[in-house]
Amino acid sequence: AWLLFCVAGSSFAASPSSVQASYEIYKGSLRIGLIEEKYAYSNDRYTLVSTTRATGLLAIFRPGRIIIRSNGLVGVHGLKPLAFSDVREGDEDRNRSAEFNWDTGQLAMTEHGHRTVVPLPEDTQDRLSAMYQFMFLPLKKPTNLSFHMTNGGKLDIYDYNITHGQSVTVPLGTFKALYVASVPEAGSNRTEIWLAEEHANFPYKMVITDPDGGKLTQVLTKFDFMP
Repeated sequence: AWLLFCVAGSSFAASPSSVQASYEIYKGSLRIGLIEEKYAYSNDRYTLVSTTRATGLLAIFRPGRIIIRSNGLVGVHGLKPLAFSDVREGDEDRNRSAEFNWDTGQLAMTEHGHRTVVPLPEDTQDRLSAMYQFMFLPLKKPTNLSFHMTNGGKLDIYDYNITHGQSVTVPLGTFKALYVASVPEAGSNRTEIWLAEEHANFPYKMVITDPDGGKLTQVLTKFDFMP
């Protein structure tokens, strides 16, 4: 079962009121981009903004930013998205958005100007809120995790295995970590995430490996955490 329905009060109390984080993105060993993220929580609501821009030679060909937003409610089960958007400057055909209607149990997704409405599972996150939902989950004992996630174009279920007692090294240092990895599937990308236990299980590193072995790595370089 999705772990957010087992959230303890202590886990919720430990979550921050705001986070500012910066990541570098690498394709293999080549740095290709930067990500700036801001999370804020106030009056039982949250806002999230993630801005990605290319660096180096890639910036010449892709000067536009990718701006991803998520906002919604914060309750005893953690984050509950209400709206999500993925905006590509200079490549607007790839824009996506999602609206979460928890009262009617419907998820409305818009991609290429086409709106699709599907049933909304109770455990659904969007692709940005999912990374911050880890801060609300009691992950000290579980060894697996399963939930639904939307990118504004589709709704899928994601399965992960959790390995305890690991560590992660980023430019900020070496930290105790939980290692969260997607269940391998032939022909699909594999996602690996390292969550820093000392900082509310915040994602410090992520690696996505495509079926051909190519790797895209996201590494934390700056982190401001306000309790």
